[in-house]
Amino acid sequence: MPLRNTIQLICYPNRIGNNLADLYNTLETYFSDALGGVHILPFYPSNADGGFSPLTHAEVDPAYGTWEDIERISAKYDLCADLTVNHISDESEEFKDFLQHGFESKYADLFVDVDKFGEISHDDLAKIHIRKEKEPFREVTFANGDTARVWCTFTERQIDLNYQSELTYQLQEAYIRELTSHGVKLLRLDAFGYTTKEIGTSCFLVEPEVYRNLEWINEVALKYGAECLPEVHDHTSYQYAIGRRNMHPYGFALPPLLLYSLLDANSVYLKNWLRMCPRNQITVLDTHDGICIPDVEGVLPDDKIRILIDNIDARSADPILRRSAANIHSVGAIYQLTCTFYDALMQNDDAYIAARAIQFFTPGIPQVYYVGLLAGCNDEELMNETGELRDINRHFYTLEEVDEAVQQPVVQRLLALMRFRCSYPAFEGRFELNYSSDSSVAMGWRHGEAYCKLFVDLNFNITTVTYRDMETGEETTLALP
Repeated sequence: MPLRNTIQLICYPNRIGNNLADLYNTLETYFSDALGGVHILPFYPSNADGGFSPLTHAEVDPAYGTWEDIERISAKYDLCADLTVNHISDESEEFKDFLQHGFESKYADLFVDVDKFGEISHDDLAKIHIRKEKEPFREVTFANGDTARVWCTFTERQIDLNYQSELTYQLQEAYIRELTSHGVKLLRLDAFGYTTKEIGTSCFLVEPEVYRNLEWINEVALKYGAECLPEVHDHTSYQYAIGRRNMHPYGFALPPLLLYSLLDANSVYLKNWLRMCPRNQITVLDTHDGICIPDVEGVLPDDKIRILIDNIDARSADPILRRSAANIHSVGAIYQLTCTFYDALMQNDDAYIAARAIQFFTPGIPQVYYVGLLAGCNDEELMNETGELRDINRHFYTLEEVDEAVQQPVVQRLLALMRFRCSYPAFEGRFELNYSSDSSVAMGWRHGEAYCKLFVDLNFNITTVTYRDMETGEETTLALP
């Protein structure tokens, strides 16, 4: 059964209340008519990176709940789960066996033996797209005292998998089979771009090998009744390449595009992108990561990107630098800006509603991050406590805080928009970009007799949604309380 074209929530298993049971009860209490799907960030046992260092994908961390909790959510909502395709935890049974038995381990071929590449020159190393301050290798000591080097792109706890080995494909199929058996319908393929290890290249998004890996995973997912959402932050052309391969691309260009459009009252670049963006995309304004800059390169001119970065950085965000070894190929060295989307818009309710309305009318399936759903502000206390810049947008909400946040007028307006987006039949039809001035946006959807239109005046952040009432046939304006 294909994904419903309704809004999905992005959330952690333990940041709306304490666990999956709290999450389900919150969904049912406040949001059941405003959502059709849920993307639960990693709920597996993990030892690093906020859940993205999984020991396995075949278990639910007992701190969060059980498979029964997952199935209760998937029985009502389209469920998206992360499949971390690039790496596995160094506390996994497979890696621990490798440390114990060395290259005699039955799992040895799961991991990238760096020394098999021979000498890696300084120039070779400089080409590698790295994600930390040092080379992406880790020396390991086996039980017998021998040593070797394995590849670890991210932290030392996250050991890269070897896509030259049949074992890796067997492991991934086992994970996909397990996840889909519990109702997962959409697999977010985390860090897939790093699966290509070829000395002399960036070892990131190496073509065509990276698409061979993706297409294999997608074929397996389809066999088990799921769809794929590959996650990558880079030039927008990669999203088009993904969209042409029967997978959902991310509309990652939209967040910086919308911020620029609203802050500068200029819709030109946004409308250029809307004319050509993939129609099968997943759209977001905010995620557990920051507002990524590479995704909008080539869509916004460099000078406009710089204006946007300086604007938000000066007010509410810390920049995370891009570490692309030998060559910084973007505006400055900025990779992400960390802040909530509500704070990026200076907590302006009208601008925030305009942004969400444009997102919901943009082609694709919209996802709303839990902090954005509750119009959350920067959590500087959590960021300072952990030292992780992105934690500024990863607040732990108590159930009492959720109840309080839902009562905010801006959240009530957002929920009205979400209920309309999830229920009005025109969104099952065809997208239309209507004529508008350079300081406004006009978009519509049509399906049979159903028609709705959005008009946003960017100068004054005025949002108007009109639609044909399916009972009376009259044009009606959506009430946003």
